[in-house]
Amino acid sequence: MRVVVDRGLCQGHGVCESEAPELFAVSKKGDLTLLDERPAASRRKELELAVKYCPTHALTIIEEEGD
Repeated sequence: MRVVVDRGLCQGHGVCESEAPELFAVSKKGDLTLLDERPAASRRKELELAVKYCPTHALTIIEEEGD
């Protein structure tokens, strides 16, 4: 799986970071850094929560072959 951030939608609320701190970091200025674009399957639950609770729906999980 791969996570994609729509930078046009992201407003830096930091919900993703609170749900998945190993995958996302948000600066004090609200700039999102994606720490792991292709996280391990063991991180799926926290990634799904980050996607679900993103207030601007800026995150998407893309399934790739072999996932």
